[in-house]
Amino acid sequence: MSELAVEPLRARRLSPPLIEPDPRALAATIPPNVLVHLTELAARRGHSSEPWFAGLGITRQQINDPSVRVSYRQARTVIARALRVLRDPGLGLLIGRNETIGSFGLLGLAMMTSRNFGEAMGVGIENHKVCGSLLDVDFAVVDAHTVAAQAWPRFGEIELVPFLCEELLSSSLALARELVGANLIPVRVELAYPAPPYVDEYARTFQCDVRFGAQHNRVLIDTHWMDYPLPGYNPLTSRQALALCHQQLRGTSSSDEIVGSVERLLRSRLREHPRLTEVARTLHLSERSLRRRLADSGRIFREIHDRVRAERALELLHAGQMSVAEIGIELGFSDPREFRRAFKRWTGMPPQLARRSFPT
Repeated sequence: MSELAVEPLRARRLSPPLIEPDPRALAATIPPNVLVHLTELAARRGHSSEPWFAGLGITRQQINDPSVRVSYRQARTVIARALRVLRDPGLGLLIGRNETIGSFGLLGLAMMTSRNFGEAMGVGIENHKVCGSLLDVDFAVVDAHTVAAQAWPRFGEIELVPFLCEELLSSSLALARELVGANLIPVRVELAYPAPPYVDEYARTFQCDVRFGAQHNRVLIDTHWMDYPLPGYNPLTSRQALALCHQQLRGTSSSDEIVGSVERLLRSRLREHPRLTEVARTLHLSERSLRRRLADSGRIFREIHDRVRAERALELLHAGQMSVAEIGIELGFSDPREFRRAFKRWTGMPPQLARRSFPT
């Protein structure tokens, strides 16, 4: 297994630190929903989106086929090109808040026919990949009165995180308000990147306190909404829609599933510096079984742990609110010097230099 790549520093221009591309970024498993929204917006504004697909092995016409799937690399390339052409501040917010339950397809139907909002929220988070999400999403209990839907950048993504969070969180809120009404106001929105120049658009979209430079990308909801009954509740339709969602999700191989499970567990317990034995026990596997299943996917535990820590470190450095020592503690390092050495091994540069390399 290769070590994480070292990115050389260029004279006069400092490049952001990089880690070796994840091979899963090349697997064509993602529905191109976000790409469809972008190309339709471009058409309404008189822009041709054909050049966005150049050299990617897919065309503008193909993404309208419901059976087509794209890779993360293809999707992020199209999005980056679209952002350069459209040049619209808060483009993700614009797209997201105009989405409806219908935009979520089968998943929207499964959520709409759930018993209550809490059940619908769980269904949406568990099956978010059905709608082509380019972020990983999970559920967190914040305290006795607050829960959260959290989004994590996939494969160490930094550049597109603002757009991806804008689209995901604003579309999720638009759907939630369709389910329970416009009175649903989040307790707070937290975002792990610096405030953009168009912060007023965030306030207009979410209608609540929005905090940038936070430790997480998440929207916090008062728990009293969890028991809110949904008028469209239909247990039979809900089961049928969920079965179809699960059928679509089976495109992910079992080896990829175990890698994802390990990553999610590590992210939630980075401070504890969990060992392979502890992770295996939590996943109800023997240590030997977990090693074998990771090996089937061409991965080893140490490499996954290092990647998750490197990606989290880059995210927190970009947010700019925590000191290097505090970030080290967040990642499970008791000694700041040990964290600095590890970070340099992962990325090829010390964390202080990496922080200065991010575009402002």
